[in-house]
Amino acid sequence: MELGLSDRAWRFLLAALTVLSLMVAGAVGIMLAATPLGALPAQAVDGLFALSSPQALWYVTRAAGLMAYFLLWLSTAWGIAVSSKLFDPLQPRAWTYELHQFLSLLAIGFIVLHVVVLLGDHYLPFSLAEILVPFAAPYRPLWVGLGVIGLYLTLLVTITFYIRRWIGARAFRAIHYFSFIAYLMVTVHGWFAGTDSALGTTQWLYLGSALVIVFLTVYRVVMARAQLSTATAVGAR
Repeated sequence: MELGLSDRAWRFLLAALTVLSLMVAGAVGIMLAATPLGALPAQAVDGLFALSSPQALWYVTRAAGLMAYFLLWLSTAWGIAVSSKLFDPLQPRAWTYELHQFLSLLAIGFIVLHVVVLLGDHYLPFSLAEILVPFAAPYRPLWVGLGVIGLYLTLLVTITFYIRRWIGARAFRAIHYFSFIAYLMVTVHGWFAGTDSALGTTQWLYLGSALVIVFLTVYRVVMARAQLSTATAVGAR
């Protein structure tokens, strides 16, 4: 359902005030950081998170990578559920579709954070070319390369949300099938390239999320065939 002009205006105003508040808070924080008073919170934060450690950015990129994987899985699972009409009795399709789009964008945001932090990491440094070119990374090039390809496929699928009216529904659905390949590649990337893959909790995260995707995919295929059989039977009558 289209939003009214007043709703759009309020949302724009809220977003503008939020951005302005963040800019003001950032400017105040920068000014305070240059004073002796700013050294106290900096020392406190460093004591909690060890940001001065050469491994600090490595911790950040690992956390961002796991969060990006979770959001990508959630977006993929949500998309299958939306196409299967699982949420139609609960929420309007426009709302569930918009949430699917938002989850995809949020996943890309954490993927970008995961990638950008690697550029400044001194524990295991990467160059821009090694990050953007598949299989060029010095660290586990095959598995990292699959993750890079998964990122590009995720970007491709997400872009189609905004060009659907020009490419048509059929092309939109066809390109969306790449989300399965992207999810598979990112899962393999995380399992074989992630330094947290040895942890039992991380392994259960990968296995459990993959099983959910398999279940929803099988359900989607079964329901599509049932609908096709029903339509064929009605047409034969």
